[in-house]
Order: sequence, then C-alpha cells, then structure tokens
Amino acid sequence: MTASLIDGALIARKLFDTLRPRVAALAARGVTPGLAAILVGDNAASEVYVRNKVRACADIGVKSEVHRLAVACSEAELIAVIEKLNRDPLIHGILLQLPLPPHLNAERTTARIAAAKDVDGFSAESLGALVAGHPKLAPCTALGVMAMIDHERIPVEGANAVVVGRSVAVGKPTALMLIARGATVTVCTSKTRDLAHHTRDADIVVVAVGKPGTVNGSMLKPGAAVFDVGINRLADGKITGDVDFASASTVASRITPVPGGVGRMTVAALMANTVSAAESLVEAGR
Repeated sequence: MTASLIDGALIARKLFDTLRPRVAALAARGVTPGLAAILVGDNAASEVYVRNKVRACADIGVKSEVHRLAVACSEAELIAVIEKLNRDPLIHGILLQLPLPPHLNAERTTARIAAAKDVDGFSAESLGALVAGHPKLAPCTALGVMAMIDHERIPVEGANAVVVGRSVAVGKPTALMLIARGATVTVCTSKTRDLAHHTRDADIVVVAVGKPGTVNGSMLKPGAAVFDVGINRLADGKITGDVDFASASTVASRITPVPGGVGRMTVAALMANTVSAAESLVEAGR
C-alpha cells in the first residue's frame, strides 16, 4: 500500500475560495475584516509565520497589521498593546505570535485578548465553549485538521482516533472536536508507555508532540489516515514532521506531508476565524 498525500495547499486554496465571497459581503456593508499580529522580539521562525499570515490576508482581502515590540519589553507594555487593539473597531482578530521571550507569561497575556477577537482560540472562554460543544473561535491547527478530514471524506463517527499530544493549541482541541463528531478518542503523550499499542488500533492518527519519528509505519493500522502536525528542523537544515513518513506512507491510506500539509491549513483556518469574528462583531453592532 502507498498512501495518498493529503494536499494542505490545495485544501487551503479551496477554503480561501469560500472566504472571498464572505469578505466581499462584509465590504458591501462597509467593513473590511482586520487582523492584528503582535510580534515580540526578532525570532526568525516567528517572522516567517507572521509574514505568511500577512500574505494570506492580502490574498483574501483582509486588512493586516503587525505590531512589533522589543524583546525586552515589559508585560505591561505588551498588555497595553493588546488592550488598545481590543478597543479598535477596525480590528476583528488579534494574534499574539508565540513563543514569547521567557520573561513574558504567555497564558496571562493571551488571556487579555478579548474573546470575540481571539482568532487563535486560546482564551479560556474559547476553550470552554469548545469543551461545552458549541465552539466559537477554536484553535486554528485543530480546525485545519478537521477541515482536511472533511475534505478527504474520512468517516469520523464511530472511528477510533488517537491524538498524540496534549497541548492547548493542538492536541486537546483536536481530541474535543473528534469527540464532538462521534469518534472514540484516545489522547496519548510523549510519556505514554506503549504508544504503539494505542496507534495500531486507530483509524485516524494525529501526531503533535514536536519530536521526529514519534510514529512510524510499524505502529499504524493498515489503512489509517495520518495527520502529522509536527514541524522539526534537523541538523542538516531539512524540515520533517513527527511521523516517519517513509515507513508510515507504506501502511497508511492517506497521510499529510511536512511541509505542505497541516501547516498550510493552520493559516487558512486563521483566516476563516478572522472572517467569522468580523461577521459576529458586525452582527453584534460592534
């Protein structure tokens, strides 16, 4: 068996095609969706991520701003920028690019983003809504994974799914979304004693732990759908995921490549959240 590639770039373009008419409808009402990114310091990877998000905004007609703060800025300075953007009627989504410098508390600062503008979906209110089963703005990577599952028409109801990783950004929200769709979900971590025992029974495997080779072909059920969320840079400069692609692709039925897979969908889901936030704020008269 040779797995079919799940093309994140293609699926992202299709999602963008559904967003442009919604942006146009907002424009007809005199509203341009606005996304503000806050970048602290000069982390090279963060610069690339923000640049990709700005490019995506331009592609679908969303206004973008980048607010840069010095690496040594205080938490009070960062929160002041967040509060200003919370009050700005032209900004509908606020993105705090992570990671932050060690002296800044990511959880505390992220919590200051207004829930209605929390397009990353990391606030307690956003996550609480997801747990309750009526999500508003959910974490983007998890949304991206679910969009790929839907595009590939992978059955979720009744399926066995394993999510490897328990982060608030990916693992937990993905598990919750799969549960909401009727899957039987097992959440594993890097500390799970016998990971293969769980993954070999899974119809859907989502891996997001930030460690190359976490899952390989011998650990998979034949025909499983595999979603590799990891992005790791090797010593030779090459980018790889958390799944050993060479062996996994001979067992799985479908698999995401790295790069070109889930990462593309994370940006697309951010755009979808921004447009949704703008629509909700307009309807609320804000």
